[in-house]
Amino acid sequence: MRAMTIDNFGGPEVLHWADLPEPEPGPGEVRLRVAFAGVNPADCKTCRGMLARFFDTRFPFVLGFDLAGTVDAVGAGVTAWQPGDRVFGTSRQGQGANGSYAEYTTAYAAMLARVPDGVALSEAAAMPTAGTTAYGGLVDAGGLRAGQRVLIHGGAGGVGSIAIQIAKALGARVAVTCSAANADHVRGLGADLAIDYRTADVPTALRRWAPDGVDIALDAVGLDTLLPRATELVKQGGSYVEIETLESSASKDRVADAARQGVRIVSNMVAISRLHEHLAALAVLMSEGKVRMPALEIMPLGEAALAHERLARRQVRGKIVLEVGGSAK
Repeated sequence: MRAMTIDNFGGPEVLHWADLPEPEPGPGEVRLRVAFAGVNPADCKTCRGMLARFFDTRFPFVLGFDLAGTVDAVGAGVTAWQPGDRVFGTSRQGQGANGSYAEYTTAYAAMLARVPDGVALSEAAAMPTAGTTAYGGLVDAGGLRAGQRVLIHGGAGGVGSIAIQIAKALGARVAVTCSAANADHVRGLGADLAIDYRTADVPTALRRWAPDGVDIALDAVGLDTLLPRATELVKQGGSYVEIETLESSASKDRVADAARQGVRIVSNMVAISRLHEHLAALAVLMSEGKVRMPALEIMPLGEAALAHERLARRQVRGKIVLEVGGSAK
């Protein structure tokens, strides 16, 4: 099979074409014919070796967490899926197996969901990591409830675009930080307030909308850009949710100081064990037309390096998916 592989860690330039054997599904796994592979910041970090401490990488290695395609074969004990089923979910890259930048890959049967009728495979491939991160961060880590006010920091990106829609679907009011150029975009997704982070003092602008602070702040930017002001943003009894893979990590002292002021600083990783539930919930929201990926760019698999370069430069609104071997239907 054809795949984009790496033979060593490095930047986008280490990605190259290779011919590899088709993988065989083990117990509890399925083999998938990949139609589209989603591109995530975590792919870029895996390429550079930044996630090597989490799993054993064996070269040549195929990147790619997210995918959508059709079931090609099932391993022992798998009864939920049959060959030909249209599914989306995550590969086993997180366990050190080859990922989705290939014509075929394997996935745990439990980490797949059926692509709803009327949803394109290309759109479904953009959902797994960004969507489960948004859902888990808001619902599990943040405890989102109807009627609450939510801030999404970085609303125009992949996680933020989906988080806006999830929060609105579950009955919340939503404020978003974004550039002025993306204000209409986030409002089109349902945001009640768009704050230009380049020109406005975010806590001051937010307080005019939510005088006591928001119930939940989901930081989809990271890099500690708003973390130092968490207690200015979030009301007493509320939560500031970090996404660990975005290089944002509150110190124990900062967590303790926020707690004394009645604000929880919590990692989205507290919800990691429920990813399969989040994937299923996303499928329902997609089937109801409440969540979609409005800004989607499809690039050929052979341009994976270019996709990584653009992601690193933060030149992406929404998501990029790589066309591997199937139509968008």
